[in-house]
Amino acid sequence: MTTTTTAGGLSARAAKRIEYAIIALCCVALIMIFQPFSLGLFTVGCILVVVGGLAFNLVPLCRPGVRPRSLFKATGIILLILVIVALLGMGSAELYVYRLGADRAASAQ
Repeated sequence: MTTTTTAGGLSARAAKRIEYAIIALCCVALIMIFQPFSLGLFTVGCILVVVGGLAFNLVPLCRPGVRPRSLFKATGIILLILVIVALLGMGSAELYVYRLGADRAASAQ
């Protein structure tokens, strides 16, 4: 395994370390979810499953020669998509609550 970088890109060792770190994060998250001892660990595990799932999108970029800027750019895009989806989910929940309130008010009349 070589440790030299290609024109400022990731070395083979750095690429493998990032890839293995993402896989380890996913494995730890699953262990935390399926442990029967602590609800707090379960909660952290649930959050880490989402983070690990999103981070797993970076694995194809973990190869020698890829510039670290590409990883940061992909991470930013993934986080932006997460924020947009979360806002859409919260917005639809608010609209659902509003709709239920309107239906309840209409049936009370």
